[in-house]
Amino acid sequence: MNMTRRTAGFGLLAFGLQGCIGNPMAGPSPAVARDTMPMVANPGWDAWVANFRPRATSSGISAATFDRAFQGAGYIPGVIERDRNQTEFSRTLEDYLQIAAGPKKVAAGRAAYARQQNTLRAVEQRYGVDAKIVAAIWGVESNFGERRGDINTVSALSTLAYDGRRGAFFEQQLVAALRILQNGDTAPANMVGSWAGAMGHTQFIPTSYQSLAVDFNGDGRRDIWSDDPTDALASAANYLAKNGWRRGGPWGMLARQGSGGTVIQPQPGGPTFRVFHNFNVIKRYNNSTNYAIGVGHLGDRIVGGPAIDGPFPPDQFGLTKVQRLDLQRRLNAAGFDAGEPDGVIGSGTKAAIEGYQRRAGLAVTGEPSVALLRALGG
Repeated sequence: MNMTRRTAGFGLLAFGLQGCIGNPMAGPSPAVARDTMPMVANPGWDAWVANFRPRATSSGISAATFDRAFQGAGYIPGVIERDRNQTEFSRTLEDYLQIAAGPKKVAAGRAAYARQQNTLRAVEQRYGVDAKIVAAIWGVESNFGERRGDINTVSALSTLAYDGRRGAFFEQQLVAALRILQNGDTAPANMVGSWAGAMGHTQFIPTSYQSLAVDFNGDGRRDIWSDDPTDALASAANYLAKNGWRRGGPWGMLARQGSGGTVIQPQPGGPTFRVFHNFNVIKRYNNSTNYAIGVGHLGDRIVGGPAIDGPFPPDQFGLTKVQRLDLQRRLNAAGFDAGEPDGVIGSGTKAAIEGYQRRAGLAVTGEPSVALLRALGG
């Protein structure tokens, strides 16, 4: 079955590897991370909405639904900025795994799995998708519900449709969002998510929601937005099941641990993996090899499996993970905030390097190096 949840390239990779997006429902708990972008007046957007209205109503959207959805909606310039400046560089598998399945994510995953074990077991029984994989998708997509997004979906999608770069696609998503509202699954104020319109605990775009979201708790609504993740977890499982998940089959493992399958080495010089049919099903959720390994490995770790022991080669700057961790610690000790050391050279570490280089009278590049580590005493 040819179903794609991520036609616009949503997910962990497209959002700078935050490990989550963000998105609560009405009255979200204070623990839910915020990602609000301000709306600004834009006569062009106003005119676009007026012209879009008859197209929406001709597609079966009632005037009442349309007016209710756009009441309080507006143009969000930050959405256009995000769309034009998506992360261009790709992370190595080693970096990806540190973000998607690092120690903090594993600890949070085990706690979330324990809280939702009854739901996850019931979902596994109905759809045949391993509970640990459903939990891992939840973790990668929204950090187990902590970052579901807080941007009004109608505003985000209408802004992107008006902008026109992928206008037809985003107008299709906007019509689907209006149908969701018309169906009564949620209210306009509650329909919030990422800057690109991905929604809920498991970050469904509206057309995928329409096709594959389910009402697992039987309350009459397919609610992926609220603090209760039940429907979202079941919807993710349904998505994988409809895309061919084989009950009881493995996703993969380190190549030395088994036989059969297909052997891949995503990072040159890094570990090799033996992957199976369900690995490719995970890629239907997000067509990225790193994503599928990240989900599979996080699932294994959540239920007690060991960390991948590598080995991974030095990065493009000639630094191993141990050296990158040392660099971050030394930058912090020198008064330059690189954040909590994790071995991943992100924007915080680069800013800290720039600060050090500026103070030391060096060329300000923000790039790590063995020489920089040595200058810091490493």
